[in-house]
Amino acid sequence: MLNNPAYPNPPVDMAGFKAAIDAYTAAAALDGGKSAITERDKRRADAVIMLRLLGHYVEVACKGDPHTFVSSGFVPASARQRTPSQPVSTPSIVKIDQGSTGQLLVTIQSVKARSYELRYGPVPASGATLNWTTIVVPSTKPATPVNNLTPGTTYTFQVRAYGKLGFSDWSDAVERMVI
Repeated sequence: MLNNPAYPNPPVDMAGFKAAIDAYTAAAALDGGKSAITERDKRRADAVIMLRLLGHYVEVACKGDPHTFVSSGFVPASARQRTPSQPVSTPSIVKIDQGSTGQLLVTIQSVKARSYELRYGPVPASGATLNWTTIVVPSTKPATPVNNLTPGTTYTFQVRAYGKLGFSDWSDAVERMVI
């Protein structure tokens, strides 16, 4: 910005700004004691205020012309691009523990999801179709209790996650006998 005709009246004296930066650099190199940290923080705050004043001045004085803006020595911020939403990952069943009689405790691997669906059913006789019961699970912690199961019966469990773009695939099936 020094001697730049596009910026004739900066709000901060450039020599004073350089002195503030040099003072901050010197204070940052001190021993790290309490008073040195206080001095460093004060010098930094002074330099930041000057830098912000200069930044606002340049932004207004360039009148939206990117070439004039860059001639100041400031670098334009890159346009922030939001990462588009991604499908939610497929969770898995980490373990199934026995709870009280007729109860199993299902531990689900957490993924970035809004909620989960856990489905289960007794393993059918060969050739028959599985009759699923589905429950909504708001969180993976603590383990999800599945109650009113028939002792001595083996059950199959699967889980899927619900995210911004919908449901994930169902996890691999896990079987466990209830006691």
